[in-house]
Amino acid sequence: MVNSSFPLQCPRLTKDNYRTWCIQVKAWLGSQDVWETIEKGFEEPIDGATLTLVQRGVVQKAQKKDQLALTINHQCLDDTTFKIVANTTTANQAWEVLQESN
Repeated sequence: MVNSSFPLQCPRLTKDNYRTWCIQVKAWLGSQDVWETIEKGFEEPIDGATLTLVQRGVVQKAQKKDQLALTINHQCLDDTTFKIVANTTTANQAWEVLQESN
């Protein structure tokens, strides 16, 4: 999923660049095919034991995309801002917390 043929510079969120940061990170997340995960969110199935093999595969793929989006998001934060989202467990939650705090 991640294209390693060219290095990406991670834009850092500061107190003054939230709008620009959003545009840059949204584009990066889109290039990795995970922006939709942030928009729609990811919820763990309540009872994973009842899922079929195909359903488990779909859930695992969605979970992997969510974690990739969350990881990219974390990489674009300084230590102070990271503390604001450190307790979030999904990319959607982290993005919403950052929106509210900015």
